[in-house]
Order: sequence, then C-alpha cells, then structure tokens
Amino acid sequence: MNNRSNSLTRALIKGPWPQLWRNRTLIVSLVRREIEGRYRGAYGGILWYILNNLLLLSIYSFVFGTIFKARWNIPGAEGNFSVPLFLGMIIFNIFGECISRAPVTITGNANYVKRVVFPLEVLPVVTIGAALFNFVVGLLVLGCLAAILGAQIHWQVIWLPLLLLPIVALILGASWLLASIGVYVRDVVHIVSFVVISTMFLSPIFFPGSAFPEKFRSWMYINPMTFPIEAGRAAALQGLMPNLSVLATMMAVGLIVAHLGYGWFQATRKGFADVL
Repeated sequence: MNNRSNSLTRALIKGPWPQLWRNRTLIVSLVRREIEGRYRGAYGGILWYILNNLLLLSIYSFVFGTIFKARWNIPGAEGNFSVPLFLGMIIFNIFGECISRAPVTITGNANYVKRVVFPLEVLPVVTIGAALFNFVVGLLVLGCLAAILGAQIHWQVIWLPLLLLPIVALILGASWLLASIGVYVRDVVHIVSFVVISTMFLSPIFFPGSAFPEKFRSWMYINPMTFPIEAGRAAALQGLMPNLSVLATMMAVGLIVAHLGYGWFQATRKGFADVL
C-alpha cells in the first residue's frame, strides 16, 4: 500500500511531461503507424475520413438546418448551418474519439503490457496524436467548404491550437484514468459511450450556445467542450479573440486533471499484467 501511495505521490509531483518528452521519438513513430494503419489496404485511404465527415455533415445539416430550421446569427455565415456545424464537429471529434477509445487502450494492447520496459503511458498520447491529425484534415475540408458556401474564415482561426491545449491536457488525464479503470472494470467502456453521446448533444455543436435555455445555461458551461467550440467559432467565423481568463482557467484545470490521471495510472499499472 505504501509503495502504491509513494508511486502516486511521485507521479503527481513530476507529472507526465518529462516521461513523454523522453519518449517523443517513440510517440511520433507510433502516431505515424496508427494513422497509416487506419487507412492501409483501403483504396480510398484518408479520403474515407473526409467522405464520412461530409456524409454526417449532410445528414445533420438536413435534419437540423432543414427540418428543425436552425439558424446561426454569425456575420458572414448568416443562415449557413453547415460551416459552424462542421467546425463544432471536428473540435468535438478529438474528445469523442479519444475518450471512447480510452477504456480499451491497455486491454487492446495487451502485448505491450508484458514488455517490462515499454512505456504504457504513451498509448493515450498516440490516440490523441491521431485524433489531432484528423482534426487538421478536417480544418482543410472546412476551408474548402467555407469557400464553396461563401462563408469567411478569419485569420483569428490561428487561435484554435491554443484553444485545444487545455482540452488535450484534460483528455490525457481522463484517458490515463479510464485506461487504468478499463483494465479492472470492463463495463466502463459502455458507460463512457453513453457519456460521449450525451456530451455531444449537450455541447453547442448543433446549435449556438445562446439557443440553450437560460435557466440551464450555467450547466452548459460546465461542459468542457463548450468553451473551445464557442470560442473557436467566434475566432474563425467572427474574428473575435477568445476570453484569455477563461482559457487560463481551463488550462489550469486541464493540467490538474492530467497530473491526477497520470498519477493514478502509474500507481495502478503494476497490476495490469496480473489482470490481463
């Protein structure tokens, strides 16, 4: 018990960053292999990722834009549902993809657990790296979509990477936590699936944040995906600078979650081999 407590304390103090930096070459190699593995053998390659997103965008645009007649009061994109929707989708997909896969990160890579020297903590980072690659591809598609539909993308879109930093830190911490719990409690993957779907529909993806009922709006802002989606839209489509105080607060929360998740992962990893 004392050894586990000491491991947790050391991990909390140091955090994951020195270890991740030491393994940066391995991480880059694994991210490249993950991306190539997803599209290897498919004639369409990465085109399938683009087509899947465009197909989902078409369905959501028809349902929410045509049937429910949702509208966006965004200068340069008035009445245009597709561009703000797609921007919200590609931001949320980073969270959805990584959190959905987190509970099976270790159980799906049991061969690595038996290698004593393999740094298991890099596996969630690899998932995030692949998700960020898909995000960059999505941004390129967004640029083309905006040009076709006549929506202006402002230069303030460069704020997007900074807006994603606290979310990446938070996802890392949550992924380490869920990856560890997923080894011991296999049911957690089903709970996480429900949480991801619920978070998607409670995030301002299919509607602007102003459309959320006022009496529930404070709850909406507890959702960690609300700020990056809303601020990302404001920056890209309206040319507005994000609220730096909110960004700094989210960054602090993200770092705390990352340290806690990493500490838990390091304290519980010794039992992985016994369970698997």
